[in-house]
Order: sequence, then C-alpha cells, then structure tokens
Amino acid sequence: MGGLRLARLPDRTPVKITIAVAPDLHRALADYAELYRETYGQEEPVQDLIPAMLASFLEGDKAFARRRRGQGA
Repeated sequence: MGGLRLARLPDRTPVKITIAVAPDLHRALADYAELYRETYGQEEPVQDLIPAMLASFLEGDKAFARRRRGQGA
C-alpha cells in the first residue's frame, strides 16, 4: 500500500536488560526518583525512569549522534 505519509512503525517490542549498579549510584537514582515525584507530583519507580534517562543521555550526545548518522543507523 503506497502513498501513506506515515512510515511503517518500527519494532516496539521491549527488551529486558538486567544490570547491577554500585550502592552510591542506586542511592542517586532513588534521590532522582524522589525529586521527580516532588517536581511532577507523580511517583515513578526507578526502573521506569531509567529508560527515559538513558534515551535523554543518548539523544544529547552529539558525538554519538554523528557516529550513528555516519553508520546509517
């Protein structure tokens, strides 16, 4: 079916990743989640904030973006 303005949606199947973090990073993430709650009035668990934090980090990394564009990713 041609002519659609919207391209076919990419695969959106979540991929589970398990990591271990240092205790100080765990405390910092918990502090961030608390500040998020205070700021937006909505509690979100750390594990739900981490994907958004990683996406924001990667989107803000200009060298990474240039590299990905160069690879055609």
